[in-house]
Amino acid sequence: MSHRNNTMALFRNDNPERQGLGTQMRAMHYSGDNRYSIDTDDSSSAGEVVELDLELLARRRKSKWKSFTDCLSSDWRDFIFRKCDGFWRKCRKQIEYHPRTVPIGKLPIHHQSASLPNEYPPNVIRNQKYSVLSFIPMVLFEQFKFFLNLYFLVMACSQFVPEIRIGYLYTYWGPLGFVLSVTMLRELLDDVRRYKRDKEVNSQSYKKLTSSGETFVPSSDIHVGDLIIVEKNQRVPADIVFLRTSEKSGACFIRTDQLDGETDWKLKLAVEPTQRLTADSELYSMSAQVYAEQPQMDIHNFVGTFTQMDETEEKLSLNLDNVIWANSIIASGTALGVVIYTGYETRSVMNTSKPACKTGLVDLEINFLTKILFLAVIVLALVMMFIKGFEGPWYRYLMRFILLFSYIIPISLRVNLDMGKAAYSLMIMRDKDIEGTVVRSTTIPEDLGRIEYLLSDKTGTLTQNEMVFKKLHLGTVSYTAETMDEVGKHLKTSFSSDTIPQHVSQQRIRRTAVTRVHEAVKAIALCHNVTPVYEVEGDPTSMTYQASSPDEVALVKWTEAVGLALVHRDLTSMTLRSPVNGLPIKYEILQTFPFTSETKRMGIIVKDDSGGITFYMKGADVVMNAIVQYNDWLEEETDNMAREGLRTLVVAKKSLTEDQYRDFEARHNQAKLSTDDRSRKIGAVVESLERDLELLCLTGVEDKLQENVRPTLELLRNAGIKIWMLTGDKLETAICIGKSSKLVSKTQQLFVFKQVFTRTEVHAELNAFRKRNDAALVIRGDSLEICLSFYEHEFVELACHSPTVIVCRCSPTQKADIVHLIKRHTKRRICTIGDGGNDVSMIQAADTGVGIVGKEGKQASLAADFSINQFSYVGKLLIVHGRNSYKRSAALSQFVMHRGLIITTMQAVFSSIFYLASIELFPGFLMIGYATIYTMFPVFSLVLDKDVTSTVALTYPELYKELTKGRSLSLKTFFIWVLISIYQGGVIMYGALLLFDEDFIHVMAITFTSLILTELLMVALTIRTWHWLMVVAELVSLGAYIASLIILRKYFDPEFIKTFNFIWKVVIITGISCIPLYVVKFLQRKFSPATHSKLSGD
Repeated sequence: MSHRNNTMALFRNDNPERQGLGTQMRAMHYSGDNRYSIDTDDSSSAGEVVELDLELLARRRKSKWKSFTDCLSSDWRDFIFRKCDGFWRKCRKQIEYHPRTVPIGKLPIHHQSASLPNEYPPNVIRNQKYSVLSFIPMVLFEQFKFFLNLYFLVMACSQFVPEIRIGYLYTYWGPLGFVLSVTMLRELLDDVRRYKRDKEVNSQSYKKLTSSGETFVPSSDIHVGDLIIVEKNQRVPADIVFLRTSEKSGACFIRTDQLDGETDWKLKLAVEPTQRLTADSELYSMSAQVYAEQPQMDIHNFVGTFTQMDETEEKLSLNLDNVIWANSIIASGTALGVVIYTGYETRSVMNTSKPACKTGLVDLEINFLTKILFLAVIVLALVMMFIKGFEGPWYRYLMRFILLFSYIIPISLRVNLDMGKAAYSLMIMRDKDIEGTVVRSTTIPEDLGRIEYLLSDKTGTLTQNEMVFKKLHLGTVSYTAETMDEVGKHLKTSFSSDTIPQHVSQQRIRRTAVTRVHEAVKAIALCHNVTPVYEVEGDPTSMTYQASSPDEVALVKWTEAVGLALVHRDLTSMTLRSPVNGLPIKYEILQTFPFTSETKRMGIIVKDDSGGITFYMKGADVVMNAIVQYNDWLEEETDNMAREGLRTLVVAKKSLTEDQYRDFEARHNQAKLSTDDRSRKIGAVVESLERDLELLCLTGVEDKLQENVRPTLELLRNAGIKIWMLTGDKLETAICIGKSSKLVSKTQQLFVFKQVFTRTEVHAELNAFRKRNDAALVIRGDSLEICLSFYEHEFVELACHSPTVIVCRCSPTQKADIVHLIKRHTKRRICTIGDGGNDVSMIQAADTGVGIVGKEGKQASLAADFSINQFSYVGKLLIVHGRNSYKRSAALSQFVMHRGLIITTMQAVFSSIFYLASIELFPGFLMIGYATIYTMFPVFSLVLDKDVTSTVALTYPELYKELTKGRSLSLKTFFIWVLISIYQGGVIMYGALLLFDEDFIHVMAITFTSLILTELLMVALTIRTWHWLMVVAELVSLGAYIASLIILRKYFDPEFIKTFNFIWKVVIITGISCIPLYVVKFLQRKFSPATHSKLSGD
């Protein structure tokens, strides 16, 4: 009893100074709670948070300086409160965007104000997450919103209360401070890197044209209304209207891969009145202004006007072709433009959003287990109190017991998991078999091992997005790769014959095979947006084609191969090379109508040397069927080509008279000048031309499959992953690619969901599909939308039971909606994979998004969690790295929990035996060493462990099915580790009491040594495949502990440790705690081996 009294005396401290400290800390804790409740109110808007903060500050200031304000006169008080109120309202004010009119040259009277630059935001790029003032509060908030860290914060803060303090403050604040320091250092380094990148961009120098000449200014000093000159290969610093260029054609190419991810060059057109000027300085001699719509996110549209007011007012419409967005790169010539948007009003900044923070399934499971452990702490503390009795200051003893058992939730759990995730990411990026893979989200590598649904794009993902012209159909005859030489012969015949004039469309002559080929090839060679670019002027060998679509380039390359080559193009003309004598054939470009996803077609109006005007158009069959004249072959041949996996385009033309074109031009120009609903008005005018077009031909272009697509899909299917293909292509093409890629096997039945419009039709189709359980489902996007509006649950249930689902004619928004649909109904982990900008929404919506660096650009790759170079890499990414990451994190997390459980069990036994004393079993310094230097390296070495080799995992993908069940980290495995911890903790403590009843003064050294040896042996028992670093970690930790026995004389008696009794009895306790587990593991491997053990021959 005297021992107990002496021990408890250690925790009595009636020092007034320390009591004052505890009171002070409780007050600080109260204030912190108020701040925390404000910051974590997710339901409030940003403005409401500011309002709450200001109200809180106002109350504090009012309380603190009440005596001072009483001394002020009422006038001064009113003045101060008015200023504060104005500042408050300014803080709460939301950003409002307005259209603007920007003057150029000689400013009109109403533009003489010099305040124009100050009305708009500064042109400063700021990607930093924190400021100097917000860094610490925001980082702390992000950390303590997790239950694990918040739990340790509460435990650490409780140590400032003298009555419940256990040991030294550093035993709680040391580990917590280390975790927070590592996190803060990482965030600080990341933010410093962002600051340096921002500073570098903001300080880039640009030429600014002024009335007195050219001067250089940094990017941050550029304002709305400035005239900026951007050189070739230089980044555009702000959104500008393109006024002049050094290119004679009045146009220049830009690269937008940093804006929209597309790698193809885009052609931009200078405003015609300013391009006609002989020198840049003449801009200051004209009176003009640019009207620009209010800033918005849409980078594919722009509405504006250019008005010149020198003698007579001239007004021109401005569209997307006349503006260059910030972060674009000038690819040819120089560009001079007037700045219309700066800073956060630029399109690039408005489209920049913080990606959603994805939380892995393992993290959610561990968070749930830590809550169970917390409940166990409370229950265990209450049990001890029931035994002790609720007498005296029982609440103080209860809190002390909770603190003693708090080691059951080790703070090192979060650190080990985060370091493990970083290690997995590094291993993935260093894998030479999937070279070029980039891990952009290091928080979810374990989810790669839990995927049950894979949703894939088609074009550029399953296919290479390398277009090869394969087929030309003229209605009466079809030409394939084997007969393309006949096309060349017919073309030469048509251009060499005097009987067929160049503008054959204007004459009534008999339609022979030669004339049909002539018209079709000429239409394909003229109807496009392709521009030939020469690296070396005049050198035809250095020519490359630039266009916004690889389909366009494939078609123009084919016309060149058969003899009719495109050699020059500018804003107003196009030149072809004759297949006979190589002479140029010139055409004047009167109008162009670019392709859009809404119209699904593009057109051009050209005028030949003889004055004939022709309107050419090409597009998807679904829209062209209603535009071309009646025929009896187009629909059938389109379906035939789609079954062959070809992408089809319908080409047609219409001859126009001079009067017809002039009438169209007048109406078109009037529509372009409209600033209200311009797109609809222009579309209505163009549609007036799109009637009764003469059908010329149908083209078929093949998109080759990616390398090793077939074996990869088979591998994933055998792994139990259900694969859905989401594509915007037509139904027949989607089915063909599905079959050619083996997504749908040859023996597998297809159920093509008919086009439906009513609830009755949907119900009938669902019933028909229900009877075809094993059939692959093919459905159109519009039918899917109608289906979900009536029978969402029934459809998802049937679709998820289908082996494969193909959704065609699917929009980007629908792709993301399908991801949300599966997640909502199945609660399973979903992986999406795509390569284009239209796949970004789908990639970001999924649990795991994979982007392919493809020909459509890097937008999908940059938005994804994992970036790969080809589709086949996803096989090893999921089957091998997903498996290893999940298995390793499961073992690591449970072992770290075991490390806390065993020490808590020992503490509980110690307290229950020694009169329910709420005192520590081991000093705080040893507890820190136990969680760090003595066991950290061996435990963390589990990130190198693996149950099967990569070869076995890829050879037997069926092993992946076990991972999706989550058996490696479950309640069953958790409670097994709990039982092991209770057994080992009890053996160590009771063994020490039985063997050392006369030498209890050395119980700490005996039990702690047995504990360390048990942990090292348990790591060895857990390891399935040894790595040399694991052996090093074990030896280093053992050596560190042996050195501690010698050095730390304060905690260990060196004379006692040298005795034989200490050594053999420690060995006995350690053996009893570990040998039974080794025996159980041996028997399990012998009589009930795991599936992977049988396959790997263990």
